[in-house]
Amino acid sequence: MATKKEELNFEELIVKLEEITNKLEKEQLSLDESVKLFEEGIELSKKCDSKLEDAEKRITILINQENEIKEENFIPEE
Repeated sequence: MATKKEELNFEELIVKLEEITNKLEKEQLSLDESVKLFEEGIELSKKCDSKLEDAEKRITILINQENEIKEENFIPEE
C-alpha cells in the first residue's frame, strides 16, 4: 500500500476520506483535531476530484459505424 497521499489511488483516497468522516462524526475530538482532520479531508477530496477529471479526459467511446470502429472523445452530459 502507498505511504504518501500523492501515491494513493482513487479507491484508497475514498477509504481515507471515509475514515476521516467517521472520526469527525463519532469521536470526541478537540477543535484543533477536528480542524486538522477537516483540512486533510479537503486535501484528499481535491485529489479525488483531480483523479476523476483526469479519468474523464481519458475516457473514449468506441462507436461501430458501418463495420468501422470510430473513436470519439467522451463528453459528459450536464
